[in-house]
Amino acid sequence: MARTRKQVAQINVVPMIDVMLVLLVIFMVTAPFINPAQVELPSVGKTSQTPQKPLEIIIRESGEYLLRDRASGGGERVVAKSALPDEIAAFHRTQPDQPVVIAADKKVRYEEVMHTMTLLQQARITRIGLLARPAP
Repeated sequence: MARTRKQVAQINVVPMIDVMLVLLVIFMVTAPFINPAQVELPSVGKTSQTPQKPLEIIIRESGEYLLRDRASGGGERVVAKSALPDEIAAFHRTQPDQPVVIAADKKVRYEEVMHTMTLLQQARITRIGLLARPAP
């Protein structure tokens, strides 16, 4: 009678234990160097400042420039393109923290908007934005 040999399947776990011990040592060494992230949540007692109303520079398709100061509630006033840097600098001296936004008509060339932004940057105005109207 011939005996059939039955194969015995064995898994050698010693290499896996070695790898796990190495990983454990790595995590134990690096854990003290990791700073936990801290998130500062606002408290109930703190009130945020109301947003400031910006000064609007409106560029019409005809090439005319208008200034509208929403903070003072004033209406629009026409300003010559050459006088725009002086007007903006004078405004910035009186209210240095108020933002300035540029609102251009749809058909105004992008170069005009970029030129106006350059004038604002030369007047040292840092809070500049573009005003966009949503499509109807």
